[in-house]
Parts: sequence; C-alpha cells; structure tokens
Amino acid sequence: EPVLFPDDRFADLEHPGGCEDPRVAMTEDGKYVMFYTAWNRKVARLAVATSDDLITWEKHGLAFGKAYEGRVQNLFCKAASILTTIKDGKMVIEKMNGKYFMYWGEHAIHAATSEDLINWEPVLDTEGKLLTLVRPREGYFDSSLTECGPPALLTKDGIVLLYNGKNSKKGDPDYPTGAYCAGQLLFDAKDPYKLLDRLDKPFFYPEASYEKSGQYVQGTVFIEGLAYLNDKLYLYYGCADSRIGVAICDYKKR
Repeated sequence: EPVLFPDDRFADLEHPGGCEDPRVAMTEDGKYVMFYTAWNRKVARLAVATSDDLITWEKHGLAFGKAYEGRVQNLFCKAASILTTIKDGKMVIEKMNGKYFMYWGEHAIHAATSEDLINWEPVLDTEGKLLTLVRPREGYFDSSLTECGPPALLTKDGIVLLYNGKNSKKGDPDYPTGAYCAGQLLFDAKDPYKLLDRLDKPFFYPEASYEKSGQYVQGTVFIEGLAYLNDKLYLYYGCADSRIGVAICDYKKR
C-alpha cells in the first residue's frame, strides 16, 4: 500500500491529480522531510510531509502557503531540492546562513528559505519578483526545462545541484527532442545564489533499452533520489516513466 496518498484533509490540493514526485532528505536527528507536488489538475504546488520512520507521514500542507501573508499560495511550483551535506557518514539537511535552504522549479530554478523546514518563503529579487538563478538554454540539452532533481549537496568545492534537463527542437541535436537528460550546476559554497559553473553536456542520459522505451518513448532518465552509504552516492531515477533505476559513484573527499 502507498505510504503517501491524497486524503480528505487536503482534497482541494491533491484531488483528482495526486501526490507526485517526492524528494526526501533527513535531518541530523533522524527526521525525514518530504517535498512533493500536490496536483489537483489545475495548479501544481509544493507540499511538505515529515516522518520518523519513512512509513507513517504527517502532511503539513503547502510549502509556500503562509509566505508573504498568503500571497503566493497559488503559485505554480514543484521540484524542491533541499540543501544537504555529508556528516559522520550520513547525508543530512544543512543550513545556509542560519536558515534551511532549497532550490526549486521546473521551467527555471529559483530558491526558498525556511526557519522550520515546514513553512518556506520563495526568494524575491529587488523588484519583488521570483529570483531566477538558472534558465533553459537554446541549443543545449536543457533547452526546454531545468527541473531540480534530488537534494542539493554542499561540498568543499561548492553546492552541487543535479537537475533534469528536457531537450527541445531548438536544443542539442545529439539527443532526441523531448528527451530528459541530467545536468549539474555548481553554486558558491558561501553564496548559494552565485552560479559558478554548469555542464554543457549531460552527465547522465538515456542509453539502455529500458531508458528509451516505455510510457515516455523519447527517452528519460529522471533523477530524483540521492542516498549516501559507505563512501558511495546512490542516484535513483525514473526510466521512461516505466521503471526505476539506480546509478552509483564513488564520493571522494577533498
């Protein structure tokens, strides 16, 4: 049985669409925090749930529901990548300048901060609009979308944000139109809004038969989960919207 599903308490947020695209991270004291898309087939909105055991979840409603006196509660928002780091052999949620921090967004990448992991405020620019950190690029694999992937990881070299790029007709001809490939962004370790570097080619793209056939025939490796165990990172991803895969790499400390 599912551990998270639409219920009567949040019927206006989650019915008839559902609870989608969960991204999970853990605090240092073992509390799990999930960011998922509450989808009522009208507007997609980030929602938050917490758990002590990954099985029983408590829903807290919209992540941006109380921000700016409720003015952004109907903002289309999804794909939250909360800032984490590796401490004592575990991948845990980290604060930035005294607050919890996340990257979020599908059509572009934005940011948000929180005091309690439950209530979040989108970061605004000097004109009071959403601060945009990264946009799609014509001629590249991420020409249609730049959607945040698993939790961002703070390293000594900076903050690494893995994201899902969608290719368009005006994108990279090396990949099919509509294909989802994975990219990497590097932000400053002390200034999470400062982009230092960005891959021009995806580090991960549909290759295997099960990544190129299924419900999404254009090909998809949609990265969403990241775990750390015994000096290795485990990247979990969707394969053409039909299967789940995992890729493993060594995590080298510097």
